[in-house]
Amino acid sequence: MPSQSAARRGPLAAYREKLGNETFAGMVLLAGALIALVWANSPWRDAYASLSETTVGPAALHLELSLSAWASDGLLAIFFFVVGLELKQEFVTGSLRDMRTAAVPVIAAFFGVAGPVAVYLLVQAVTGAGVWQGWPVPVATDIAFAVALLGIFGRGFPSALRTFLLTLAVVDDLIGIVIIAVVFAGGLNYLLLGGALLAVAVFGVLVQRGQTSWWLLVPIGFVAWACMHASGVHATIAGVLLGMVVPAVSRPGEPEPRTHRFTDRVGWISAGFVLPVFAFFAAGVNVVDAGGILGVVTDPVSVGIAVALPVGKLLGIWGGTALLVTLTPLVLGKGLNLKDMLGMSLLAGVGFTVSLLIAQLAFDAGSTEGSHARVGVLLGSFLAAILGGIALRVRAGNRLEEAGRG
Repeated sequence: MPSQSAARRGPLAAYREKLGNETFAGMVLLAGALIALVWANSPWRDAYASLSETTVGPAALHLELSLSAWASDGLLAIFFFVVGLELKQEFVTGSLRDMRTAAVPVIAAFFGVAGPVAVYLLVQAVTGAGVWQGWPVPVATDIAFAVALLGIFGRGFPSALRTFLLTLAVVDDLIGIVIIAVVFAGGLNYLLLGGALLAVAVFGVLVQRGQTSWWLLVPIGFVAWACMHASGVHATIAGVLLGMVVPAVSRPGEPEPRTHRFTDRVGWISAGFVLPVFAFFAAGVNVVDAGGILGVVTDPVSVGIAVALPVGKLLGIWGGTALLVTLTPLVLGKGLNLKDMLGMSLLAGVGFTVSLLIAQLAFDAGSTEGSHARVGVLLGSFLAAILGGIALRVRAGNRLEEAGRG
């Protein structure tokens, strides 16, 4: 509940405070997706399509983009900036600092990428569809949704389960970033790429020297983003790099690391504005004019993704973890066993944000496969959330019974 002081400061302050609750932030994101999905399949769907395709921006700078492109290439860079801050913090002082304790979730994350890819490719091979380019779509785990759902359904489990999921999701994000940067890079303009990297370096030097003024850092960040966008590398990579150069250790006289300060300033904008707007434009799939529900549930692309997210993550994460703790000296966190990992492995199949972005990159805009791929992301994420929630509650009940017998 927002505090009375926040409410007195105004609705924006109250909204910002509520976004600190992971469940509320996830609901805001889901609301953006649901509004778009309903509108895009309503009698007024042409208005939604017209809004998405409205172009704005300076053509001279090659930035005359549609609103949907601004959402995925522009606004989402802010989300990836926050991801970069979180990655830097985890590598320097967080769960990825000591690889002895992070080894199982880190390695499990790679299994968790291989599992969905294998399931998607298997569906394409069995059906004979051969739409291979969709393989990267189901690899992602949406940190915000997965952690929020674990908070709802994971009561009664050791805190080590949340740490495992966070570590796994952070590494999963890193893998997804590499896939976006490598697989979906166009013809590279090395001069512009060099300009982007130079802007990131200038940003890093200024932040290292204690400069935090938004009027200086934001324009430099925009230059890095614009050059990266024009270079052929997906523009969101600029956001990650900018986040990674922010210091993660407090300097003398600083109450907290700058990664924390920047996250506090920007994180709520990402959760409360950027992600809902992106979801609004990415999830608005016109199913009615793309073959209807029957076309979606019979298309190997949507079926492959919808199955790969929950089943592939389960096979990859749980199966990989089982192999690690059975065949190596590595162990799970305190109080955890393999039975506890089933529900969490399913929740990791909630791909949503990054999966929707990759679906847009993997298929041509306006294609039937592209529309069905995004529906597959929504269906797969929904299945993963429901099945993961059920598995966690069943296991929580079993843990209580075991504790009672003990």
